[in-house]
Amino acid sequence: MHLVLGLGNPGRRYERTRHNVGFVVVDRLAERWGENIEKKQFGALVGSALIGRSPAVLCKPQSFMNLSGQPAASLKGFYKVQNEAIVVVHDELDLPFGEVRIKKGGGHAGHNGLRDLQQKLGGNDFIRIRVGITRPPQGWDVADYVLGKWSSSEESSLGEVVERACDAVEAVLADGVTAAMNTFNTRSERAEQAASGGSSSS
Repeated sequence: MHLVLGLGNPGRRYERTRHNVGFVVVDRLAERWGENIEKKQFGALVGSALIGRSPAVLCKPQSFMNLSGQPAASLKGFYKVQNEAIVVVHDELDLPFGEVRIKKGGGHAGHNGLRDLQQKLGGNDFIRIRVGITRPPQGWDVADYVLGKWSSSEESSLGEVVERACDAVEAVLADGVTAAMNTFNTRSERAEQAASGGSSSS
């Protein structure tokens, strides 16, 4: 079983903001899988699905971003999953807008939702689907930026980005995190190089 957890803030005020892209991806996964995320459990909205032969629980904590850890920890205990089976979908300042990468572990880089998850889950060994939102222009306050609405140009491409993030989640569930990273991240890097017309030595 996997716990697929989207990070975001509850309420209309935060809909369609950059910080809530995790919620958007989880909602789209529910649509793909013909499920609803309506059950209230441990301070979160949850829905269950069977993906192939693998059961999964979709989750959107309703305790605001910086307190996401306690609902996640409670669900972890209830469903008896290990951190390695938790897939967290979140916004990522350190990736360009539109980039989606799979990662296991790593630091929180100032992301309050990840910080609280690491504290409450007792480690950082969960799987992350990082959805790039790029860094704000110089002089912008980071909090205002992540809590701001998508620009019109971002909105026009957001649907494609969300679909790629959903593909990444499904790759992890179907093939495991190592295989998913090897295929999905490599494909993303090649697409980025082709778009820039260059090559990478990293």
